[in-house]
Order: sequence, then C-alpha cells, then structure tokens
Amino acid sequence: MRAVRTVDGAFTVVEVPEPEAPESGASGDGVLVEVASAGICGSDLHMAGFGLPTTVGHEVAGRTPDGTAVAVRPTLTCGTCDRCLAGEPQQCRDMGLYGIVHDGGMADRILVDPTCVVPLPDGLGVGDACLVEPTAVSVHAVATAGVVAGQRVLVVGGGTIGLTAVGAAIALGADVDLSARHDHQRAAGDRLGAGVDPSGEYDVVVEAAGTEAALVTAIDHAAPGGTVSMPGVYWDGLALPNVMTMFLKEVRLVPSSMYGCARGVHRGHPHGPTAGGGEDDPAGEMRVAARLLADVPDVADVLVTHRFGLDEAAEAFRVASDRSAGAIKVVLEP
Repeated sequence: MRAVRTVDGAFTVVEVPEPEAPESGASGDGVLVEVASAGICGSDLHMAGFGLPTTVGHEVAGRTPDGTAVAVRPTLTCGTCDRCLAGEPQQCRDMGLYGIVHDGGMADRILVDPTCVVPLPDGLGVGDACLVEPTAVSVHAVATAGVVAGQRVLVVGGGTIGLTAVGAAIALGADVDLSARHDHQRAAGDRLGAGVDPSGEYDVVVEAAGTEAALVTAIDHAAPGGTVSMPGVYWDGLALPNVMTMFLKEVRLVPSSMYGCARGVHRGHPHGPTAGGGEDDPAGEMRVAARLLADVPDVADVLVTHRFGLDEAAEAFRVASDRSAGAIKVVLEP
C-alpha cells in the first residue's frame, strides 16, 4: 500500500507492506482503519530532518471494516502508570505516538489499538474529521486554563491550533479576540466570531504560535492574575521573556500538552462530554472535540483550505509550509 515517509529529508510516497498485526506495544487485536483524511500538522513539517523510519501523520480519520466512521487518537497510552491511573493520560510515562513511534495515518490504511478508535457523532463528515485531533488540543488548552463564560480570551496565533482554540473558547461562552500574522488568518478568525483587533487586558491568553515573540504578546496582554495557556510547541527552545512583567502581574503560565479525559471541567460544556466520554476515558476530550466540530461546521469550513490526493503529498507539504500563501489546514485524502 502507499504511505508517506521521509526519504533523504523529503516527504515521499513509498510502497510499504499492508498492516497485518498490532503495532509493537499495542494491546488487543488492533483495528484496521481505511484512511479518508489526514491533516498536515506543523509538527510534521519539523520532522523531515529527523530521519524517522515510520509513516507520518497523526491527524487521521477513516472507516473501520464495518463501515463505522472514526477519528484516530494518536496517543497510545499504557493505562497502567500512575499518571494514567490519576486520569491524566496526556502525561503517560510510556506513551507511544502514531506518526512518530508507530506508523501514522498518511497512508491507505492504518492499524491502531482499539482504545484509539473514536466513533464520529452524526453531523461530522469523515473528510473533515482529521480536525478532531488538533481541536482536542485546543479543547484541552482552554480547559486547563479554566476558561468560563463571560471571560475575555485572547488567542495568539492564527494556525490550526489558534483557530480551533477560538472555536473552543467561544463554545464556552467567552468573548474571544485573535492576534494573527496573516490577513487570511484574521479573516478566518472573524468568520468564527473572534474580534481581530486585540486591545486591553484578557483573563486568559492562549499562546498557540509556539514562539518567544508570541509569548511576549501573550504576557503583555494578560491581566494581573491572568492565565497564559501554552499549547504551542517551542521547537527552537525558549528563553523566558517578560519576566518582570510576568512577576509584577503574577501571570500564571500553564503548559498544555495534547488531550486527555473529559473530566469535571467539561461538565455543562455545550458540546460534551458525550456517551463514552467519561472521566476515565483517555479519548474523552477527543469526543468533546468531535461533537464541537459536528455542532459548529463553520470550523471545518474555515480551517480546511486545501485538499490533495495521497500521491500529491510532496506538493501538499510544500503548500502547508507556506502560511503566507493562504494555507491553514492542508488535508491528504487517500
């Protein structure tokens, strides 16, 4: 079958064997998913030079052999370590990631652990459901920051995580503004209901760009006693900026990694948790994200700017790497 892997630092479509057995470290029999959509994440772009031997792609949706439309939770957690047992699977001590440690979903098919299969709610098409994973990142980010109705929230960064954070915060009843670099990102934020002219102080700032400059902006706009949520990945490292400003305002910096259970913080959430998404379910926030995407179809309509066939992967990655040309979410459709 076809799969996208890095060959000599370039994303290349290659032929690989059909998956026939559970990935190393998986439990159970494994579930074969016929891939319908796979999103290109900013982290994928950083991995070209890593020389990983696995198939890339962790934003994945498709269908199981019985025709069920599903999203794939790419975080394969052990379920037995102290962090998993504490209801914090995103902090699992023995996590394996599809698309990094195990073969990912930029392929015709992917075999995943049964705990990583998330059935889609009515109203969410499988072609858009690759957005469930990044939306879950934002669901977790606004939850860990404690966003509630009526707060002023600023999102810094107009990529996929920033724009899904806009959607997640608005769904909670917050008054949301967006700070973004590019005109098309600001236009997308406006379509989702965010103000695009940030001013004043904010109760919560979501720093979704993953740069030192963006963190400076976040701390500057945070109100005294406010919170800066940090779902962005700092690939180039970070020298903590604005230390005196942060100190004087007693701003809380809250790192936010991936997603986990839909716990008490999600009670009353207009989009979840749904059936099967309880407080001990490691896919709980994935289910909340799927419900949000089904209930607010504008999110997918705004975010997905380009679709390519799997054989066009090289061009898809080129487009995804040029944010100034108008790309937000680029999707591969095998």
